Formats: sequence, structure tokens, C-alpha cells
Amino acid sequence: MLGVAGAASQNHNLGKLLSFFGISWRTIASEELFDLDHEGDEDLSKPRVFCSADAFLRVLQELERTSIASTAWEKSVHSVFVYAGDNADSLQRLVRLLVQDEGIVLQKTNGSAVDFVLSDRWDHFCGVMSGIRATVSAQDVSFIPCMSKGDVFDIFSSDFGSAFLKINYQGLDVFLSISKEIIDINANLTSRCFDVREHFLSAVPIVLYIKWAFARTCWQPLEVNACLVIDDPVLKPKYGCIDFEKFLGLMVQHNFSTSIAFIPWNWQRSQPAVAGLFRKNPDRYSLSIHGCDHTAAEFGDRDRNRIACKASLAVERMRRHESKTGLGHDRVMVFPQGVFSAAAMTALKHAGFVAAVNTEMISVDRDASIKISDAWDVAVTGYAGFPLFTRRYPSQGIENFAFDILLGKPCIAVIHHDYCRDRYAHVLKFVEQLNRLKCRLSWRSLGEIVKHSYRQRELSPGVIEIEMYASEILIRNDSDRVKRFSIRRRETDSSSIDRIRDESGSIPWNVFDGHISVELELRPGQRKTISLAFRQFSENGRFHWNIPYRFKTMIRRYASEARDNYVTPARFRFSRSR
Repeated sequence: MLGVAGAASQNHNLGKLLSFFGISWRTIASEELFDLDHEGDEDLSKPRVFCSADAFLRVLQELERTSIASTAWEKSVHSVFVYAGDNADSLQRLVRLLVQDEGIVLQKTNGSAVDFVLSDRWDHFCGVMSGIRATVSAQDVSFIPCMSKGDVFDIFSSDFGSAFLKINYQGLDVFLSISKEIIDINANLTSRCFDVREHFLSAVPIVLYIKWAFARTCWQPLEVNACLVIDDPVLKPKYGCIDFEKFLGLMVQHNFSTSIAFIPWNWQRSQPAVAGLFRKNPDRYSLSIHGCDHTAAEFGDRDRNRIACKASLAVERMRRHESKTGLGHDRVMVFPQGVFSAAAMTALKHAGFVAAVNTEMISVDRDASIKISDAWDVAVTGYAGFPLFTRRYPSQGIENFAFDILLGKPCIAVIHHDYCRDRYAHVLKFVEQLNRLKCRLSWRSLGEIVKHSYRQRELSPGVIEIEMYASEILIRNDSDRVKRFSIRRRETDSSSIDRIRDESGSIPWNVFDGHISVELELRPGQRKTISLAFRQFSENGRFHWNIPYRFKTMIRRYASEARDNYVTPARFRFSRSR
């Protein structure tokens, strides 16, 4: 990136972003720009330049005063990403120079909400964000007049003008964003989840550019995995607004899969016909674990021993359910009401869970400082290294799901039975929106999603580095040559690991700089599952919850079911008849 006075904080933010995506970088002065050497692959070795409008304007002015030929652009630089910075006058002068039009005048907004739309005519660059629309606050920014013609292409725009565009200037692709700043991914997350609509201009252009410009070298997901999660239902033919057999037909017709977040307390209440329906259709229906008793904030407890007993009881109940029905389940925890403590994450790790899935990222005790970079990662790992995969409600907008996919996160959506009202119109509209995104979604169970969700990059021909998150991972070699995989996983307490194994037995592993690492080699077409087992807590005794607690739990479960099966559907029928 180009260093310039007054832009240190934004350059620092750029550096953090590049490091997050696994990109090597350094800061240079503008006069060094055309002295950079590159060897080997022309496309890979050419530098990508990041700078403010003010800094790039100085470069162009210097070019005009020197004898450097225009062909030096193509020889020296791959492309340039320019953000507006604080000097609106520099931005306007730069735009005029790049498009050779002195009549261009930037239009400033009044701070109101602005509707943006990303182009659907350049899928190679916009990818999953192609055609996405979003309404965001755009305060004190200057829009560039839309001019998609010739050497200028609007990447995304609004009624006020273009917000991000590509200009081909003397053979060099210049990407120009109107954002004054680059998002600081080391800032603490202040809400329950990251909402891209609150950071649209500072986040979307730079991430789109990085994923395009460094497509062959930055961290990438193996594939895009998706699942729809429905919280709470008991496995009976109908639950609330859901008819399980009809819903299966819709999943087949519209191509999606569903994980039922099953409350272990209900382990004796599943009806054989519905359990059989699930068994026969494992690619469509699956079960995950939704708390234990599903009492208020039960996994928000700070007592490690008590929460460990809850986790063990949930596992035992699900084991009994499997024995009774023949229906398996994923060892993935979905927290009731989204509430959890740091102690709960540690307890799940030692109780044999492979991951947790949740709408909230911040624990009730806030023991860990969760940053935007944590929210952007494949999974949050700030709680004892145990992975927390994030999920979203459809109300958070398709733009948030698309941005998650752009970052390399799995696409996990959550609804409750009432979202299936009006003959499933809402859920089908949402699923169709997901399936229309410019990417191939692999619909799986939650267990398969976390097993397939990791990021990888090629260190050298035939050598792949993998960042692992869940306690179980499936590695495969889809190429026609032998490949060596270097797998690493963040781990705060390596002494708690009991063993690491693949299908053939225990395998060796190392510890380095807060990570554990495993090396393996796969032949063409070969695949292996790597799993970690952690030592169980020695003090995992049994808490004997008293009779009043058990009675209240039973009343709560039956009352919730009555509400879902009778009150909620009746309310919807009444509202339609008015």
C-alpha cells in the first residue's frame, strides 16, 4: 500500500484486512511504485496497490511530470484500489483525471438512507454479491455520477450515483470507492452479530476487491455449505405451522435441507412415523441438540460443573433418543434463546460436542472480547478455542447472508415454526433468494456443515494449508496429483487434548504458537476425516435437580407446545379472516 501523511490509521486498517485474508503486504512510498520487481507468474507477482484518493492523485501528477511511458502501468502493477479518504476535493480531481472529464461534479448526500444495488453484469468480480440490493445509511459521502461506458464500469450504485467503480486508466485497472475509511476489523463487536448494512461502504468494496485480486492466494472456503435450522419442534406429524411430510416435499422441490434443533427433554416423545421419515431422508432432515431442558438461559450459567452436567445430560438424552428411534443426531449445540456463558463453551468442548451454532456471538459474562474479525471468521474461536458458528434470521436480509458467504462462512439460517405460516410462502421465498445467489450452495446437516467448513490456501504447488475450526474435519483431494495438507487449529489448552485420530487410528500432532498442527498426504481422490477428542472433566458428577425444578420444566415444555400448536396457528387464522 502507498504510505501518505494523515492516512496511517486507514493504512493500518488495510493491513489488518490483508492479514486476515492471508495476504502478505508492506507499505511503500509513491516513488517506489515503479521500481518494484516481480518474478515468476506475471499475474501473481504483480503488486496490488492500496491507497487514498489523495495519495493516488499525487502519483498521477508525478507521472505527468516524468517521462514514464503509459506501458509502465501494465509492467509494474496488477491493479489499484483507491478509497476516498477525507479530502473530497482530491476525490473529485482524481475522478476528473481518470475519466478525462473536467465537468464531473460529485453529489453529496444529506445523511439519509440510500438504496444500493450491485451490478449483475460482472459475476467474476461481484460473485455472490451480484445483483444484491441493500438500504444503508450513507452519511457525508460524495457520489460519483454513474457512467458505465467505455473504460468506466459501475460496480455498485444508487440514485445519487456510483459508490464503487472500475476505471481502466492507461491499461491499469483502478477500483475507486467513495468510502472515506476502511473498516477496522479489530474493533470490538458491539451488537449480537455483524450487520454489513452498518458498514456497507467501508467493508463491501474492499472485500470484493481483495477476493478478486488475490483469488489464487488468499484464504478460500472449500465450498459453500447451507442449512435451514428450525428451533424447538417435537417430532410429531404436525408441529405448529409445520407438516413434516409436506415440508419434505418442499425441500425436495426447492432444493434445501433442514436441521431440527431438538430439545433433549423431549427424547421420549418422538412418534415412530416421523422418526422414520427423518431416517429415510438424511440428506433433507437432520437433528441437532437444542439445550437440555430449554429453560430460560440454562446455558448462561457460570458454574462450570453445573453446566457440564447439563451438557452431559443432553448428550445422554440424545443417545437414548437414538436408541429408541434409530435416528442419529449431530453433536452440535444450538443454545436456547441464544444465551451462553464462557463456561458453557468449555463444558461443551469437554463433553464431546464438535461445535456450537448460535445467533449471538457475545457471552453473558463477556469474558472474551469479540472483534469484527472474529465475526468475519468461519467460526468464532475466542471461547477456549471451541468453535461458535453463526446463524441468522431471514429478517436480517439476503445481503448479510451473501456477505457471510463472500467472507467464506457457511450459510446457516434459523426460523421458528410460525415462519412456515401462509402455506410456507415466507420460507420458500427466502430459500429461493438463497438459491438464486451467484454461488453453488451445498445443502447439508449442521454436523456435515461444520465438518466441511474450513478455509484453505495453496502455499506452493501441491501443498495446501488448512485452518480447522470444528473438532472434526473432512479433508479430500479432488485433484489428479498427490497433495500434502498442513492442518492447523487454534487451541488455548493443548494439554486438554486426549487424542487426534483419523479412520485408521491415532495420528501425530504438534503444538506451535497457540495452534495444534497435523500433516498428512492424500492421493488423488482420497479423503480423510480428522477428529479431536478432549479429556472430560474429572468432576463431572450428577446434579440432582429438585422436584419443583422438574415440575416447572415439564409445565414450561407442555405450555410452549400448546402455544405453538394451538394459540399461534389460531392467531394467524384470525388475522387472515379479518
